[in-house]
Order: sequence, then structure tokens, then C-alpha cells
Amino acid sequence: QVQLVESGGGLVQPGGSLRLSCAASVRTDGWYAIGWFRQAPGKEREFVAAISWSTRNTYYGDSVKGRFSVSRDSAKNTVFLQMNSLVPEDTGTYYCARGRGYGLGYDYWGQGTQVTVSS
Repeated sequence: QVQLVESGGGLVQPGGSLRLSCAASVRTDGWYAIGWFRQAPGKEREFVAAISWSTRNTYYGDSVKGRFSVSRDSAKNTVFLQMNSLVPEDTGTYYCARGRGYGLGYDYWGQGTQVTVSS
């Protein structure tokens, strides 16, 4: 059973940083990708970032380019989302999910971690 567990959320002031983690309960060898998404109250879920397992290529949503960075530690079966220069619009619940393949969507999702950017 694949489980993804996010951690690292919290309250941070505008301009601050947070590092989220997404830990898998199984070995991630052969996985296609891991993606990060977020959802604010009353808004649709938004793509944030993704990392390809085989190529380590990274992809970002327009609203976070240049501020967020996604990376992985295969030995620890963990993906990280480094978030810098946070703004109130980054507030939301952040989820990680396993990509099934190109154009095939995501199958396993974590429970989410809350990020609040406020002074």
C-alpha cells in the first residue's frame, strides 16, 4: 500500500521560507514523478511543482517559478518543496501525489499540510 505523508507546513510571515517534505511508505524505484499541488479555501486545486524520477527534470506553476524549488532524495524515498519569498497568496493546503505516467494523472495522494502566510 502506497502512502504519502506531507510535513513541514506552518505559519510564516510574508517574505519567509518553508520546506515541505513528502515521504513515501514504499521504495520509489521506478516511479514516474511526484507532484505538488495546493488548494486554498474556496479555490480550485492548483499545480505547484513536479519532479521526474528518471530525469530529475522539474516543472513549476507560473505563480511559483523562481521562488519554489522541488528536489528528491531517492535513498530516503522523499521529495522536498523549498518555498522562498512566500506571499499571502501561497496560503493553502499543500498535497503531494504520485504521477502515473505522461498524461495519466496522479494516483496516490497525501493528506496535506497547511501553509499559512500572514503577518
